[in-house]
Amino acid sequence: MRIGSLQVPDQERLEIALRRIYGIGPSRVKELIKEAKLDPDKRASQLTSEEISQVLTALGKFKTEGDLRAEIRGDVERLKAIRCYRGIRHIVSLPVRGQRTRTNARTKRGKKKTVGALTKEMWAKIESQQKAALGKK
Repeated sequence: MRIGSLQVPDQERLEIALRRIYGIGPSRVKELIKEAKLDPDKRASQLTSEEISQVLTALGKFKTEGDLRAEIRGDVERLKAIRCYRGIRHIVSLPVRGQRTRTNARTKRGKKKTVGALTKEMWAKIESQQKAALGKK
């Protein structure tokens, strides 16, 4: 089944298959199915063209895919432009919603960088470079 520019998996139940659409989650799927008067246990491949058109008309009420992504991107850009606290957190790539950063936050901040103290490997590398430099003199 094809909805807009997205290919929905045919082998999955309708209730699960429609969740592949960006912006459609569990509660919205139930709303969609209820409005389109369809059986949630029916497979996506078993839908008739009439039922597909009912799903598409029901989907028209929600912002999905590109429109939703563009709106979210615009919201974040606006926060950055007005330099509010959340916008600054986005700019410096730190958690925006109040999470702690003293520990954790590795997903957002990236790989751990040692500052001040040196690891054993780095210390050994520096010592070997110093010895090599002294040997050349």
